[in-house]
Amino acid sequence: MVLDELKKDLTAADADLRSYFENSEEYLKLRVFKVLMRAITSGAKVLLVGSVALLTLFLLSLATSFGIGQLLNNTFYGFLITGGFFILVTAVCYYFRNRVNGPLLRRFSSYYFD
Repeated sequence: MVLDELKKDLTAADADLRSYFENSEEYLKLRVFKVLMRAITSGAKVLLVGSVALLTLFLLSLATSFGIGQLLNNTFYGFLITGGFFILVTAVCYYFRNRVNGPLLRRFSSYYFD
């Protein structure tokens, strides 16, 4: 009698445990899918916005270079000044590169731990 009840209880516990693991596995799959899709859509947005921004920056820098060149009566100097400005911006970004890690980690960790 006691052994039969114990056997029933162990069988029920085994079924519950298997159900728990199956549900946990499904939850994990959904969680991975959610994180992966957020990463993919974020990457696509960054790629799209970044490419449009780079094209805009390219065209604006051409216009600026020609405009400065006309003011100085020398197109070469216009391109030289614009290139120097971009070198200066690059140096500033390089100097502050370590300060960007914290905000990026906080932003992307919210995607994973949400």
